[in-house]
Amino acid sequence: MSETEVFGGGVWTRNSDRTRALVLGPYLTERAAIYAEGAKPLRGPEARLDEAEGLALAIDVEIVGRELALLSQIRPATYLGKGKVDEIAALVKEREADLVVVDCALSPVQQRNLEKAFAAKVIDRTGLILEIFGERARTKEGALQVELAHLAYQKSRLVRSWTHLERQRGGFGFLGGPGETQIETDRRLIQERMTRIERDLEQVKRTRGLHRKSRREVPFPIVALVGYTNAGKSSLFNRLTKADVFAKDLLFATLDPTLRGLKLPHGGKIILSDTVGFISDLPHMLVSAFRATLEEVLEADVILHVRDISHEDADAQGEDVEKILAELGIDPHDSRLIEVWNKIDLLPPEERDRLRETAARKPAEERPCVVSAVTGDGIDDLLEGIEARVGSGRALFEILLDAADGEGQAWLYAHTEVLKRQALEEGAAFQVRVPEETRARLERRFPQRLRDMN
Repeated sequence: MSETEVFGGGVWTRNSDRTRALVLGPYLTERAAIYAEGAKPLRGPEARLDEAEGLALAIDVEIVGRELALLSQIRPATYLGKGKVDEIAALVKEREADLVVVDCALSPVQQRNLEKAFAAKVIDRTGLILEIFGERARTKEGALQVELAHLAYQKSRLVRSWTHLERQRGGFGFLGGPGETQIETDRRLIQERMTRIERDLEQVKRTRGLHRKSRREVPFPIVALVGYTNAGKSSLFNRLTKADVFAKDLLFATLDPTLRGLKLPHGGKIILSDTVGFISDLPHMLVSAFRATLEEVLEADVILHVRDISHEDADAQGEDVEKILAELGIDPHDSRLIEVWNKIDLLPPEERDRLRETAARKPAEERPCVVSAVTGDGIDDLLEGIEARVGSGRALFEILLDAADGEGQAWLYAHTEVLKRQALEEGAAFQVRVPEETRARLERRFPQRLRDMN
């Protein structure tokens, strides 16, 4: 049986099968944020609350209300002021909420105090993102990375699990030591599990390194997709490669990296890599845990920064992605980066034209590609842009081989990117492209039959 009510212009329905959640956005006022952080917030409070609600929906809870709380300062004990705590507690009771999602980073003490005040489970932004990652990880590697991040988070919050910190194990006789407290035991067990996972991930890292080495020896350039979550990376990946990677209008729809081969307009081949989406205030433990996966981005020849250009916070989202790339050691002005302004199909025609004009006025090396992964608009220009960027860091040669030189032809296909093969009376002419590190090997292998076309 369901019952429908109205809250703040929205509608919620009781449903006993799903966790009922209240989404709370406690944000500093603009003046307080400037004073505390030295800069004006990139996003407005409503936009931040919208994103928090989207994150909550991603773990399939039933949203029974959302509340914005503008703060002049942060209280050490409860984050919110007493009046706001009482107000939210009343709302939680009225809505019969089981869960309160608080869109900020709470300390263990703040989380425990709010749970007591609300008589409901409380999770902060970090906990919510970890829940999403835990649900979405499909591969063994992804599951290990998420579990490692979860354990790091839990380890910092063991104080919440025990009110009897004096309870101890061990020790005997009158002079026996106090032994190990329960919280110390739990912390040790968590640390041991984290150590085992880190060892497993080191093996994953070594395996990935071997895979990357083998891909370099079969010299197809790597093109990595990065971007804010829900910017349309997986849809663009599917459009370019004709793949069927899960893509949905949902935050963090995909987590596990996917690689596919892709042929460029003039015959060259690349490997396209789809990676996990980024988000503002992405927990550091997740960036650390997913470093093995994100090394695909570090090793890429070209990085496509996919942006949802139709989003009201497109600029703020772009800055958030650049911050995380900088954490990984990638300069936002790296020559490998190409901005992809996606989702232009969601804009009116005049706005699309304005964006194309804006992009066209930028220098060629900084020019964004304006596309729609849904309709295919601008995809040809994007492929040409990728081809130009891939070719700019590679040397081009023409090689004449005798018809009987099967070994030489096999070497070319194994170690170079063969762009064109033309049959001749005495053999064949190959047009090949190689990265700089392979150039010397090519020149040694075919010293007399090589023509530099650069």
